[in-house]
Amino acid sequence: MSLNAAESTTESTEQSTFPYKRKCPFSLPEEYGPMMEKGSVTKVSLITGLEVWAVTDYHLIRQLLTDPRISSSRKHDNFPFYFEAPPEFRTETSFIGYDAPEHTTTRRKAAVTFTNRRVQQLRAKIEENVDLRLDALEAAGSPADLHEIVSLPVPMSMICELLGVPYEDHAFFAEHGTNLLGGHSTPDQRQAAMVEVGRYLEKLVGLKEREPGDDLLSRAIIAYRDSGEEYTTRDLVNLCRLLMNGGHETTANMISLCTMALLRNPEQLEQLKADPTLIGPAVEELVRYITIGDLAVPRVALDDIELDGVTIKKGDGILCLALPANRDATVFERPDELILSRGTRRHLGFGHGAHYCIGADLARVELEIALTKIFERFPDLQLAVPYEDIRTKEGSVVYGVWSLPVKW
Repeated sequence: MSLNAAESTTESTEQSTFPYKRKCPFSLPEEYGPMMEKGSVTKVSLITGLEVWAVTDYHLIRQLLTDPRISSSRKHDNFPFYFEAPPEFRTETSFIGYDAPEHTTTRRKAAVTFTNRRVQQLRAKIEENVDLRLDALEAAGSPADLHEIVSLPVPMSMICELLGVPYEDHAFFAEHGTNLLGGHSTPDQRQAAMVEVGRYLEKLVGLKEREPGDDLLSRAIIAYRDSGEEYTTRDLVNLCRLLMNGGHETTANMISLCTMALLRNPEQLEQLKADPTLIGPAVEELVRYITIGDLAVPRVALDDIELDGVTIKKGDGILCLALPANRDATVFERPDELILSRGTRRHLGFGHGAHYCIGADLARVELEIALTKIFERFPDLQLAVPYEDIRTKEGSVVYGVWSLPVKW
């Protein structure tokens, strides 16, 4: 039964000061060059007017993300928000906004759902899901929108099942996730999305408290009760919203962008078709090459930190920019090229340190299955419009595309 009362679709073209617009999915924004020439640690201004430090060096980012002198807490005055969130719906009460030891204990309640063993048990379900969506793509006829028909519903159906969200509400979450994380949304649209999703999840928490099921949210409620720990509805709302955004928006955009990248690199695609065992390394390389979460690692300094000759003062905001770090030539040979056989997990596409992406193994399996089946089912797949005409989510916290027209 749906818990959603209404749906709407809005989109705007508001531009921001930072993040810079990423016009090409597979290269750095052109503004990154001059910024990085100034140094690997530089000051940038956000759309909110806040000045923060941008860090672009691979080794410095890895160092920072294991440094106890930086914080993930959204409660700090200079935390690098890209928009103003209503206080009642900020995510400081979920593990993404916690530091140790609270982060460790809270994350553990969700982590059991995302273990590699649990994820491998989901393979058959994911394969069934992908097959159904590819049936729908074929039924739609060539040309069709792969992003809408395949990329969006595949991860949404899985995360809805894992969290116990009625799947008929997936369109509601897809739309509000886009407004919340998209670079084309106005501050008012982002606030409205946060409020609407928060209200929905409050109803869902109440339902699971009354009628627990075999899902992550129910298990989290039971774990809190069994341990005697106090929790609030807001704690669970933020946990659920975090995992939905992280488990849907990212993987959906990656399915489409990976498909684009492979079509843009036909020699690499042919290697993958000739050797299906290459899919594991291929996914790692695609995650590095695309790095859709370039803007998703904000922090605040808890003390003065000396970094590459620069002093980051206590209380200063920090952005760890993963895209330029994943193109560091001292770490990755020919970093601007897609080389599927590279296959290293040294990239920062899933983050680093204690806040390493909790759903990384699930994302890997979803991408492996989706990409394998897309090109098995449609071996002659092509873009249905010129590459330059594909509309991308420029300036989005989670980068992606609005649609992916394909033909076969």
